[in-house]
Amino acid sequence: MSIERFSSRTHALDSSFLLQHLRGARSYKRIAGYFTSSLFEVADELLEQIPLVQIVCNSDIHPKDLLVAQQREARMLGRWNEKSSAEHGLLERKRYRRLDGFLKRHGQAIRVAPDSVCGFVHGKAGVIECADGRKLGFIGSMNESRNGWQRHYEILWQDDSPEGVAWIEAEFQYLWDAARPLPDVIIKEVERQAHRCEVSFRDIEDDNQLAPAALIECPLYQQGMSLQPWQQGFVSETIRHYHNHHVVRLLLADEVGLGKTLALGTAALALCLLMERTGKRRKPVLIFAPATLCVQWQVEMEDKLGIPCARWLTQKKAWSDPAENIISAVGKRQIGQCPLRIGIVSTGLMSRDSEEKSVLLSLSYGLVILDEAHKARSRQGFGANAGEPNGLLAFMRDIAARSEHVLLGTATPMQTKAEDLWDLLGILHQGAGGFVLGHDHSPWHKPDEALPVITGAQVITDAQHAWSFLRSPLPGVDASKESGARKLYRTIHEDLGSLATGGRTVNFIDLDPDTVGELEDELNAEVSGMHFFQRENPLVRHVVLRKRRTLEDRNLLPKIAVDVHPDIERAIDDRGFSALFADKALRIDDNFREAYNEAQAFAKVLAQRGKGAGFMKNLMEQRICSSVAAGLSTAKRLLQGEVVETDDDEETVQLSERSVEEEQALERLIMRLEAVEKDPKLQAIVHYLDTEKWLDHGVIIFSQFYDTALWVAQQLAERYADIPVGLYAGASRSKLFKDGNSVNAEREALKRMVAERKLSIMVATDAACEGLNLQTLGTLINVDLPWNPTRLEQRIGRIKRFGQVRERVDMLNLVNAETVDEKVYNKLSERMQDRFDIFGSLPDTIKDDWIDDQENLGEKMDEYINDQRRSTGFELRYNDTLEPDDSDWRSCSEVLSKRDFQALMREGW
Repeated sequence: MSIERFSSRTHALDSSFLLQHLRGARSYKRIAGYFTSSLFEVADELLEQIPLVQIVCNSDIHPKDLLVAQQREARMLGRWNEKSSAEHGLLERKRYRRLDGFLKRHGQAIRVAPDSVCGFVHGKAGVIECADGRKLGFIGSMNESRNGWQRHYEILWQDDSPEGVAWIEAEFQYLWDAARPLPDVIIKEVERQAHRCEVSFRDIEDDNQLAPAALIECPLYQQGMSLQPWQQGFVSETIRHYHNHHVVRLLLADEVGLGKTLALGTAALALCLLMERTGKRRKPVLIFAPATLCVQWQVEMEDKLGIPCARWLTQKKAWSDPAENIISAVGKRQIGQCPLRIGIVSTGLMSRDSEEKSVLLSLSYGLVILDEAHKARSRQGFGANAGEPNGLLAFMRDIAARSEHVLLGTATPMQTKAEDLWDLLGILHQGAGGFVLGHDHSPWHKPDEALPVITGAQVITDAQHAWSFLRSPLPGVDASKESGARKLYRTIHEDLGSLATGGRTVNFIDLDPDTVGELEDELNAEVSGMHFFQRENPLVRHVVLRKRRTLEDRNLLPKIAVDVHPDIERAIDDRGFSALFADKALRIDDNFREAYNEAQAFAKVLAQRGKGAGFMKNLMEQRICSSVAAGLSTAKRLLQGEVVETDDDEETVQLSERSVEEEQALERLIMRLEAVEKDPKLQAIVHYLDTEKWLDHGVIIFSQFYDTALWVAQQLAERYADIPVGLYAGASRSKLFKDGNSVNAEREALKRMVAERKLSIMVATDAACEGLNLQTLGTLINVDLPWNPTRLEQRIGRIKRFGQVRERVDMLNLVNAETVDEKVYNKLSERMQDRFDIFGSLPDTIKDDWIDDQENLGEKMDEYINDQRRSTGFELRYNDTLEPDDSDWRSCSEVLSKRDFQALMREGW
């Protein structure tokens, strides 16, 4: 028994020690620091033949990330892939295959030690049980890698004493027991790399493999994340429509927070590749989105999917990259000359006449996507223009008629009533998609006739009556996923022959009596309690809708409860709570009360000269309810004649010509607001951060107004000077505060700081809400109450998502007493009792006439909720797209060449 010392300066550590003792060894236990597959270039088949191999390697993953399996796997795979490349994969193919075989043979031989137990694993040691049963311990500086054993300067001590071996084994066992198994996603990645080969998209026979072949090595997958099963399901549905109809007309209406941008973006990619294979003239691909979402689209497409897109800068009249570098010539007509395959344009530009709009309407398109599609709608109300299409709807009807494929996306296809959906179906129906609703006299064009049939309120059992609904559009043989309906459609097509596709109106008498009998059988059959036309209609064929609750019930999404505050029952400090709140509203002082009265008086003054409607009607009232700072800022800008706009840039107002009465009203309002010493909303925020301990969990604070968000961020940065505070806003107005200073910050940098848990206070505007993933934060504060429950749901969706370590998150809603906000919130809160689905059935927008009719506000909401609960066939048709399909995208080893893929996507119009 002795200690031997080795130095790589005098010994080849691999041959003089490692290989010598591994030959025929019974077991190998190793504390490895960093483990890489290059070990197999050193130990070769010797390591593979050892019966028991156990290796503990290092992890620098944050302890909280290790609490959630999906987050843990994503972080670890992201680390694994940090230095991977196509060249690396080719050069190391043999090593990957050897490691793949080793993992298959030895199972969970490798574990990862969490930071929460041991911090950074810097010590390296191991025990080899040799062929003769003798145990040999060693301690050294080398990692378990080829460089560690062969190239670097390293030192090693060999110790075969029972005491030395026992000591190392005890250290190893402690780490092994605390460590986590190597994630399955890494094992799958090793196997994929072992069999990876580059192919042309024309070589891929299965169209459903086009998207995974293009995306498996995109940033999203390389960072350990992936498309969710329901997102993949939408891509599969897109390809199915392409095969069945040769054109795609789909509305993706998944509920808030289910990742529509990535689903639509991936579907766009699949269609680009499918269109390319036809060999036809390449046509433009265009994405329309609200101005505040155009940047998100561009960033997510490039940063997550690796798809370059150009964004049209409305003010500069040029196409740009994500950093707003100009990548085209300048001029209005350049909008028709996008330098990349996919262009992104603001819907705001299409809502009014412009030269750019005319240019776009002169082109034909391969694919057009409209995000937030519910903004394209018929005009509401009872005025002269009621029922007419707004500017965006009229434009989209025209552009859809010029497009081979059309995809729409919205979480709220029905704004206030189910009939709203027909505006969007009308877009899909245009041009090549005329098959969506059938001929002009088809009952599917008329919501008052179609809705009772779709919802089951009217059950059709008479075959001749049913034929008036079924004949146009006549479903194709593959239009249904139900065997009974498919058989019926096949029989009808065989019965009618060329009549079914000849364009002539097919009458009931054209059907064979046996076919009529088969139709009657289907009409009298129920599936999951639904009648035939509830399951089989144009809506379920062209609208894909999946619900969060369904995903939660299937354990595809975390079922995270939301505790709604203020609530005296949940308060830690009853006395402090009662000093701030009277039930659910903040106590206000006389100055605020008078300021609020002056804001209402200002609205009345404006109304006297016809400026009381729309945005201006509630302008000051909403901004004062948001914060004193926002109300004061807005009043001063109006008094000076400056432009005041909504934070989504959709509406602006300017009082360049003010009456004396208007100026006096604004001056009185400013005087009252300046007299308010303390805004109760800031006091409430600080109370919850400190007394209620929300700061311990991290917090996201939302406002619909930038003035309020900036004020909150500044106030908190001053109070918590040593803690970084982020301000996440649109239009390049994001900031980072710390130690009394601030800098302009990129939104992606702030998101990264939150993900790495370096930022625990984030203030954000709704303009930046979409695409913001903040699952490392556990609490949310709504500084103001947008009269839009969907907006509230989008906010809570920022933290109620994969990777959230809390089983229950907290949401605080702040409204001032004696304001319209208090009245609205009281009605809302009565309908927010489900801790898991607090917004699921509330309307997208609380209409102004509902607000004005306070007595019946609750009744109006309940009418809407009941409408939303009507049974539909969406769940029955699309629930099978929630589960992963047989082909796991992460196992895709046939990969499109990154260079060829980029060359294709960088072809301009």
